[in-house]
Amino acid sequence: MGEQNIIPGVQSALPEYLALFEHWEEAKGDMLVPFAFEETLCREVGAGALPPSVHLWSHPGGVALGLRDSKLPHAEASMAELERQGYRTAVRHSGGAAVPLDAGIVNVSLVLPKAPGKLDFHDDFRLLASLIAEAVAVSHPQAGVRVQAGEVAGSYCPGDFDLAIGGRKFCGIAQRRQHGAYFVHAFVIVSGSGEARGGLIRRFYDTAAGGDGSLDFPRVEPRTIAALGELGGPDTAAVFAAGFRTALQRRGARLTPASLLEGEAARALGYDDPRVLEAAQMLRSRYAR
Repeated sequence: MGEQNIIPGVQSALPEYLALFEHWEEAKGDMLVPFAFEETLCREVGAGALPPSVHLWSHPGGVALGLRDSKLPHAEASMAELERQGYRTAVRHSGGAAVPLDAGIVNVSLVLPKAPGKLDFHDDFRLLASLIAEAVAVSHPQAGVRVQAGEVAGSYCPGDFDLAIGGRKFCGIAQRRQHGAYFVHAFVIVSGSGEARGGLIRRFYDTAAGGDGSLDFPRVEPRTIAALGELGGPDTAAVFAAGFRTALQRRGARLTPASLLEGEAARALGYDDPRVLEAAQMLRSRYAR
């Protein structure tokens, strides 16, 4: 797929009311907990117990694998090597391939109820892509207008809705569907070295594939990856996150922090909630190699 401009305002409508969940320091332990939180949040939104939501979070250091990555012949050895280097590892359930997670990467998820008869989920990819471009433009207008969508060959976790500036990817988008709701998730590389992160994922695949070039896995070229700060955009997680909140509000969304939601069950939904920890155990058993 070739590059295409991000055109704000033509994507599917954003809900007027959004609950805002933010986790910046809580994700230091089990890497599956943030994904389990979103699984639980999605279930609650689908049941009507919570309104449509946005989740912003970061993890201090790890690599989240796709299911196919975990099936490579030497994946366990490659994951063990990452763990020895201080990177936590986990197999994620939202599709895609291996991605690094660290404090310079902001994870963004929109958790939305399914509309009756809705079939074209590409609109929601476009919605999140345009919001991210607008978030960049809040603090760095010249970078925001240069954001383009389209698969970046040689990047890790490549897809049709890669976001890039000058041909270098800083963001990838995936989706996870449940019965009554779904979430669209993006990782946004904000600060640090994109090329170093690309090298980390390339080394994972080199070991995991054991040199077998016939296997199906991304051929990562580290130079195709860059952080927003390297591309003339925001260079801290705080600045990008503030820009994203502003982009939502400019679209007419009213944001309510989780602590102000009505109902004790909603306010209590956090990384230590028994529902979340149970979901993490379920993901571990279902998606482990």
